[in-house]
Amino acid sequence: MPVIIGMDPHKRSATIEVIDERGEMITAGKFGTDQIGYAEMLATGHRFSDRVWAVEGCNGVGRHIAHRLVHDGETVLDVPAKLSAQVRVFATGNGRKTDPVDAHSVALVALRTPNLVRLQPDPELVVMGMLVDRRDELGRARTQTVNRLHGLLLELFPGGAKKFLSATQARAIVATIKPRDIVGKTRRRLVVELIAELETIDRKMKTADKDLRELVIARGSTLLDLHGIGPSGAARLLADVGDIHRFSTRDRFASWNGTAPLDASSGEQQRHRLPRAGNRRINRTLHIMGVVQLRNPTAGRVYFDGKKAAGKTSMEAMRALKRRLSNVVYARMLADQTRREAAGSGGHSGTTLQSSVTGLTSDTGPSDKPQPEPAVAQLTPARATP
Repeated sequence: MPVIIGMDPHKRSATIEVIDERGEMITAGKFGTDQIGYAEMLATGHRFSDRVWAVEGCNGVGRHIAHRLVHDGETVLDVPAKLSAQVRVFATGNGRKTDPVDAHSVALVALRTPNLVRLQPDPELVVMGMLVDRRDELGRARTQTVNRLHGLLLELFPGGAKKFLSATQARAIVATIKPRDIVGKTRRRLVVELIAELETIDRKMKTADKDLRELVIARGSTLLDLHGIGPSGAARLLADVGDIHRFSTRDRFASWNGTAPLDASSGEQQRHRLPRAGNRRINRTLHIMGVVQLRNPTAGRVYFDGKKAAGKTSMEAMRALKRRLSNVVYARMLADQTRREAAGSGGHSGTTLQSSVTGLTSDTGPSDKPQPEPAVAQLTPARATP
């Protein structure tokens, strides 16, 4: 059995502990993440011919060093921070958190947990993930810019501008304003600058959407056919999920993305609630998908109305809809990847670096197990599928 090299990564340092098959420590150390420190850490690992690296949070602060290890031909397992935290509590008795304790906990998780995700970055999905992150940044920048515009226009124009404001509309409003005092002139100048910034952001967002659409289509994905999923949402699903086969059932996929309801019953009161864990970015994508479907005459709208008619509150009906849409997305991604593999793409596409958000292993704790609703008919297609 190979030795396990558990790692607690940081920006400028990484603490490792090497353990054997009995969980006994062989050696440990703290290294810098610069070229010299990384080379020393790699040399320490090379002392053991049969080795596996276990890195905590390969999609977070450990991403940079995990990628370097994979690039150098090392075998790297992604250890969810949630699992290492549980082991740390049991190992120390009080959850005391230090770098050596964290490295030891990560190593123990890798030793005792089957089916941890092996890091095998797919270059196409890594690029897609970077571009969709950039698209999200542009979306946040646009919101901030529009908010600042609203604040200035409220003081320049009686009643301010309408809620959903475009650069063209803002420019038309400011063209009617001719202040004469220095305060008003300065405020108008700032508005014109913000409008120019908004136009620049809009152009970049349009370009980003075009690039993401091309990447999604080139990947062979049909997620864009689902009502409520655009280029950004499809790219987010592909980049964060990676190999859909790592989820053995749609229930596990729902548990991972935070749409599987948790049992919150007490006594005779039987109820479920949404979990607060899970991949929040995928959860947000499914939420947007649900909101778009509710605004249009879709199967999702029919399903939502049926839940409301059955006595569910709006929040409960939305929870049920998101879970159902999770099932739809899972089925579509499974079909797409199966077709891709059958076409001779070279096997599984590999996984990305988002595996450490919540439990992915076969021994997910009871509180994270999906609670599917009673079986009902699947959503019927709306534009092929909802």
